[in-house]
Amino acid sequence: MSRLARAAGRLADGSVTVRRRLGARLAAWVARGRRHDLTGWRAALGCWLRIAILLLGLYALWRLVRAIPNLMWLISAGWTIAAWRAGKASADAVKEEAEGGPSGATPPLDRKAVRTLLLTLMGDGSGVHLRTVLTHLQQHPPTAALTAAWKVPDLRARLVALQIPVDRGVKVAGVPTWGVRRRDLEAPSPTAAGEPSTEASTDA
Repeated sequence: MSRLARAAGRLADGSVTVRRRLGARLAAWVARGRRHDLTGWRAALGCWLRIAILLLGLYALWRLVRAIPNLMWLISAGWTIAAWRAGKASADAVKEEAEGGPSGATPPLDRKAVRTLLLTLMGDGSGVHLRTVLTHLQQHPPTAALTAAWKVPDLRARLVALQIPVDRGVKVAGVPTWGVRRRDLEAPSPTAAGEPSTEASTDA
């Protein structure tokens, strides 16, 4: 592959990464507008307000670019720099995977650490939505880069692989959707439940 083709591939991969990260951050920012102390349409007012702010910002940017067309050069340069930097990380990950290193497709999620995070996000509640968990993972390193392109089904699959029970009817602030319940999380894991008791073995 020529140097020009490698550079083009790096920019293309970086652009996809930047787009996904930007989309995930905007979606997370909108989701944080939901009021968990309210129910129904009142709880979502904050989300709709943030969506309106985003649309207003896009309209203002469009009007500004129409008034000053040369501004597109600055926007394009900024995007290209961000894509070039993001493309380097993507290329390094591909190289590491080709050399037999750890793959970025399987993040090192530890069951104990995930369980602790879930309980922390629950606070005093009885459960937590997977969307809330995913938003937290995408906003905090070191999981932010690993989970930038994840959707709720991706997170659900990882939790199931870690033997963490998930349910589609978990209610938080009166809204039922995919999530994890405290009572399921605090129950013994199937592996632990299936292990023979040491005490029983000793008595025998």
